[in-house]
Amino acid sequence: MKEKKDRILILGVSGFIGGIIYRELCAYFNTYGTFRTPKKELEKNHKFFNYNFEEDDIYEILDIVKPSIVISALRGDFSKQVLLHEHLSEYVFSKKIRLLFLSSANVFDAYSKYPSYEDDKTLSNSVYGHFKIKIENMLLRLPKKNVAILRLPMVFGAKSPREIEILENIKENEPVEVFPNLVMNVTNYDKLAQQVHYIVNRNKYGIFHLGSNDLVHHDDFIKEMIEIISTKQAILKRVYTTNDERYLAVLPKSNKLPKHLQIYSMEVLEDLKK
Repeated sequence: MKEKKDRILILGVSGFIGGIIYRELCAYFNTYGTFRTPKKELEKNHKFFNYNFEEDDIYEILDIVKPSIVISALRGDFSKQVLLHEHLSEYVFSKKIRLLFLSSANVFDAYSKYPSYEDDKTLSNSVYGHFKIKIENMLLRLPKKNVAILRLPMVFGAKSPREIEILENIKENEPVEVFPNLVMNVTNYDKLAQQVHYIVNRNKYGIFHLGSNDLVHHDDFIKEMIEIISTKQAILKRVYTTNDERYLAVLPKSNKLPKHLQIYSMEVLEDLKK
């Protein structure tokens, strides 16, 4: 495949998700990234910029890179992220570029009785969910062809933060929390990166739910995951936030990706064996 003319800027390339997306795209696109914590390997890469969104202005980097696509994969202070996305929205509108925003299933965490689809109204009881909704609503006011909102479920994968935390707890004989009444869907980092690649390459826009096509109970999934990644017996701490089943799942329905980019929970577990 020939390299595309698109210049892509990934905000948060030093994070696990941002880094995976960068590695997926950099061979095909003119790809840049921002990192917050200085690391020698990042500082040596002339396509990476040291950027602290809580203190620095994004316009300087935008002026240097002149991106045609921005992918927002940041973590950190919620109010400062909202301000940053206000500036990004102005830039997207004035320059007619595209913005991909990584959102979360938590924009639906007030709906506990059923899974959520792309066109469902967002409603959250959590600070994190409210923050994501605020940015989503801001971006949905932009011309629709300029924005893609990617809602993610729990994301797993080899050497991912979730796997590392679980393995560390097992090693230290600390309990691993599981939620028996939580019904969710999942994905892994590799499939997510491929999905982002497709959305970028095909100029897709709108709202995408990038979770598995099936639902799983949190405790069942984590127990199966532990059996794959550890030979040591884990201590499980069962946490009941409700007496009834609670759903936190973003299922694709109206904006499905091609079959080879869809995923099932068993595939997420199978990938952990590699």
